[in-house]
Amino acid sequence: MRSLTRFLATAILVISLSGCSYLFWPRADEYLQKAKGATGVETILNLTTMLEASAKAARGGKGYDQSLNDLHNQFHALDNAFCGVTKEQAATPAYALAVTKEKELFAIFKRLWKYRGDQPQRDAHLDLFAQEVRELREVVQRLK
Repeated sequence: MRSLTRFLATAILVISLSGCSYLFWPRADEYLQKAKGATGVETILNLTTMLEASAKAARGGKGYDQSLNDLHNQFHALDNAFCGVTKEQAATPAYALAVTKEKELFAIFKRLWKYRGDQPQRDAHLDLFAQEVRELREVVQRLK
């Protein structure tokens, strides 16, 4: 019993600390490969363009439709793309601000997910999400 508990605790720790894995969102890897740029920063910029287009496409939808599914997977790809920046870039204030913007996007996306079936709320959160993506893009461009 004790060894099983240790194994489960270790497994949970490894899964929770693996920020660059695709265990739960395998399609995120597809989007990350589509957005792949010459550098990690270019990949993030490409993903912000994809996210903004998907947020626009998801307007007017209802529930868990394909456009929201795409946005969801692209968002996880963005989260994983932050692992691709260099150590020098990660040490800059612009990167710290980009991480903050990404956390704000996460909070907005959680609300969007909660209200995905309520049309006015969904569209309002999609608009806010798209605005925050544009702000993230501006911040990430400073990392170049």
